[in-house]
Amino acid sequence: MKVHQTLSAISCQKNFLRFKFLLFSFLFSILMNEPLLAQQDKPAFSWPDGKQIAVSLTFDDARLSQVDVGTSLLNQYGVKATFIVVPSNVEKRLDGWKKAVADGHEIGNHTLFHPCSGNFPWSRNEALENYTIKQMRNELVDANKQIEKLLGVKPEVFAYPCGSTFVGRGSKTKSYVPLIADLFLAGRGWLDEGPNDPTFCDFAQLTGMEMDGKDFDQILPLLQNAKKTGAWLVLAGHEMGDSGNQTTRLSMLKKLIEYAQDPANGIWIAPMGTVAKYIQDKRK
Repeated sequence: MKVHQTLSAISCQKNFLRFKFLLFSFLFSILMNEPLLAQQDKPAFSWPDGKQIAVSLTFDDARLSQVDVGTSLLNQYGVKATFIVVPSNVEKRLDGWKKAVADGHEIGNHTLFHPCSGNFPWSRNEALENYTIKQMRNELVDANKQIEKLLGVKPEVFAYPCGSTFVGRGSKTKSYVPLIADLFLAGRGWLDEGPNDPTFCDFAQLTGMEMDGKDFDQILPLLQNAKKTGAWLVLAGHEMGDSGNQTTRLSMLKKLIEYAQDPANGIWIAPMGTVAKYIQDKRK
C-alpha cells in the first residue's frame, strides 16, 4: 500500500513538473514573439486610393534625351516624373524643358557644377573634397535662382550628385545633409540598396535605386519587395532611350508604367515631391 502511494505521489509530482515546464515554455514563447506580433498588428501605411506602394521616377542632369524622347513617352501615359537638373544643361533645350514644366513634370536641383569626388578625373575641378559647406550652400541657392529664372519654378527637391553627401576631407569632412534638409523638401541618393519606409525615412536622405540599363524583369522584384512592406520606391536614371551607357530603357519604362497603372497591382506612381508631401501630411 505504501509503495503504491509513493508511486502515485511521484507520478503526480512528475505531472506537475511537466505542467510547469509546458506553462513556462508557452509564456516564454509569447514574450519572445511579442515584438513580432506587435509588428504584424501595426497598421500598414495608408497610401491614397488603397494603393499598396508608391513609385517615383527620377532623372538626373537634364540630359538632352530626357526632353528629346523621354517626356513624350511619359506624357503618352499621363505619368509625371521628377527631373533633377543642372541649369547649364537646361539652357541647351530650354523650350523642351519649358514644355516639360507645362506638362506637369517636377523640376529639382542638381547643383550648378555637379561636384563629385575628385577621384573622378572629370570632377577634379569641382571636387567635393575641396568644397566647404558655405560654398555648397551658395551653389545650391544660385542653382535654385537660375532654375527659377529659366523655368519659372523653384525646386523643392534635390539629388546628391554621384550620391555623395559630404564636403571636405579627413578630420574636416562634413555632411551637407543638414543643408539639404534646410533648403529642400527632399533629397535623394544614388545606387542605394532598398526603398524608403514611409513611416521612418529621412526626407533629406531618401534612397534612390538605379533603373539605368535594366529590363523590366530586373525592376519587377524591386516592386514586389516594396509591396511586402508598403514602401516608397524611388527609381533613379539618366539618359532615356533604347540603349547606351547610363540609359533608362524606354521599353522598360513602358512595361513599368503599364504594370503600375494596372489597378490590380496597387501602385501609386507620382513625382518625388508629391509623395514626400503626402507622407508628411500623413505623419502629422
